[in-house]
Amino acid sequence: MTSAPLLILALCALAAYLIGAIPFGLLLGWLRGLDIRKQGSGNIGATNVTRVLGKAWGYPCFALDFLKGCLPVLAAAHWGAPALPAAWAAWAAVLAAAGAVAGHIWPVYLGFKGGKGVSTTLGALLPVAFWPVLIMGAVWGVVFFLSRYVSLASIIAAAVLPLAALGLRMGGWRPYGWPEIGLLGALAVLIIAKHHSNIRRLLNGTEHRFGRS
Repeated sequence: MTSAPLLILALCALAAYLIGAIPFGLLLGWLRGLDIRKQGSGNIGATNVTRVLGKAWGYPCFALDFLKGCLPVLAAAHWGAPALPAAWAAWAAVLAAAGAVAGHIWPVYLGFKGGKGVSTTLGALLPVAFWPVLIMGAVWGVVFFLSRYVSLASIIAAAVLPLAALGLRMGGWRPYGWPEIGLLGALAVLIIAKHHSNIRRLLNGTEHRFGRS
């Protein structure tokens, strides 16, 4: 592989990282005159924004975090992939997805201390693996409806994500390649690892539980 394709892949990952690192939760908190990192769980993601500021701010935060994952991947697939050799084309979107999620979790603008990456992962993976993400979303919805724990729903849905892609591949329903399956597996492990404090609170019975409306 020549240096030009490597440069294209590096630019896809870097651009996605810088976009993914934009801390929309923190910016929305500033609009309300507070630092979201010092409120609630201290997380900059949509769940904590919803808990602290309400749904009117939490929903836009989710949408912005989702888009900062989705748009760089679409751009990489549209402009980056056609400039690459066919065997490497899939890596443009895969590396852009990884970069966007890494940006949210380790944002350079905030000293590499960011969110847990669920919303951004959902947006980044939708163009790469639509059906596994759809299954992941369905699992998240069912677990949250039954438990009212966002963290538990996110952990279980993340674990299901690579298994869904692998099952679809083995069943012959969708030809997901190993770059996509490897990405899904790595991001699932990363999301679960980022929920280590939530796992402790779940085991201790002290995790925040959204009440039924």
